[in-house]
Amino acid sequence: MRNLKKYLLGFTVLMGCLTLRAQEDERYVADPNPLIQKRIDQWQDIKFGLLMHWGTYSQWGIVESWSICPEDEGWCVPDTVKDYFSYKKQYEGLQKTFNPQKFDPQKWAKAAKDAGMKYVVFTTKHHDGFCMFDSKYTDYKITSPNTPFHTNSKANVTKEIFSAFRNEGLWIGAYFSKPDWHSENYWWPQFPPFNRNVNYDIATYPDRWNKFVDYTHNQVMELCTDYGKIDILWFDGGWVHKLGESAEKPELPGYMLSKDPNFDVGKNLNHIPFIPGYQVTKRQNQDIKMDELVSKVRSVQPEVIVVDRAVPGKNQNYLTPENQVPNKMLPHPWESCIIMGGGWSYSFNPEFKTSRELVHMLADIVAKGGNLLLNIGPGPDGTWYDEAYVRLKDMGSWLQINGEAIYGTRPIAPYFVDNLRFTRKKDGSAYIIQLLKENEFPAEISFKGFFPKKGAKLSILGLPGVNLKWKKEGEVCKIVIPATLKGKIPSNYAFSVKISEVEN
Repeated sequence: MRNLKKYLLGFTVLMGCLTLRAQEDERYVADPNPLIQKRIDQWQDIKFGLLMHWGTYSQWGIVESWSICPEDEGWCVPDTVKDYFSYKKQYEGLQKTFNPQKFDPQKWAKAAKDAGMKYVVFTTKHHDGFCMFDSKYTDYKITSPNTPFHTNSKANVTKEIFSAFRNEGLWIGAYFSKPDWHSENYWWPQFPPFNRNVNYDIATYPDRWNKFVDYTHNQVMELCTDYGKIDILWFDGGWVHKLGESAEKPELPGYMLSKDPNFDVGKNLNHIPFIPGYQVTKRQNQDIKMDELVSKVRSVQPEVIVVDRAVPGKNQNYLTPENQVPNKMLPHPWESCIIMGGGWSYSFNPEFKTSRELVHMLADIVAKGGNLLLNIGPGPDGTWYDEAYVRLKDMGSWLQINGEAIYGTRPIAPYFVDNLRFTRKKDGSAYIIQLLKENEFPAEISFKGFFPKKGAKLSILGLPGVNLKWKKEGEVCKIVIPATLKGKIPSNYAFSVKISEVEN
């Protein structure tokens, strides 16, 4: 009975932590700076961006960074690895063979622009610590003599990418990992790493941690002073944060839950309830001094949007659900980062989402108030798969006709119903995006929530001169799609009905 009570108590605590985590994910703290608020509003207008995970790991076609993280998670150290330290050494040795001679950022930038993308976020440094920019604070970088590509005129790929995309009119976003698994001041070689976190006691070795904080600040400031205007600083690694803020896993005050069954919980933690499958370990105060860093950054980049992912507060200017689309409209600024095909990084023979899926996803996200950040992982030679270009071309063709229903819009209730997605413009107009199955032709669109204003014009984007009729049946608005339009709808993926003015 005592064990049962302990189990139930532990289960209750765990469920409470999970509930709290869910609430934290939805909590949004607006930046008090009016300039940043204005910039975020502008960012919410542009809707569609490109994310690129690229590094030495692309040579093996494996997950970015995580294969050197000693955690019992499906995306971490592969089962085939029998000697972790030997594997980590081989992984870090990928620097010596990284030579993407076909790297052509102008081709990428043009494809992104033609696709209707308005911003790019590039991984300047992922968790493994390899810098895709010319940092003077490390030799673990693409411009190092240890990297074959360093002799190429485009060796500083971050600078080349930012310049190419900026020239095409896109906003520039720099992804930067707060943890750095190559830094001796994060994973100190004196101790083996146990998980994704710092591997020494910060309270015991504060000078070492402070060196890491300085290292992080110095690298971020390099990006903000040497690479032109930065529109978005996209920080990853939410477990690196000041104690008391949100964390990646369910937590008890001052502690984190670990799946490591061999961890010595310690005499002082006996009062913590047992939770099946977890042991309780002491949390580290991985205070990266984010407030101070953001202040430094905005002294040289006053308009930059900062995204301190998974750490609620004023430094998380918008939220970032990963590889998923929320099932409801969210009232705060947010962005779904979604994989186009394969994994986040380059993978062999990936299965790409269809163009129809991607168009539907974009419309769904925008109707719920978000932006879509679509990920493509470049290959080891510096190229994209041909399928990526095909998908972007298809999306661009659809947006050329239907972009009016996407860009510069905000949600309008009922937001989404069955295969309908709803958006509105600030001028009082509204749009109904009908998501189509292959060869589908709906004779009527029906929904509740709002009605066209008397005298409003209803039309289909891409079909000039065609005016639609509508009728009101109780609380339902019904729009008739004439049978004569069958075969004339501009896209087989989706079409947009514009209502020039709706009732408030």
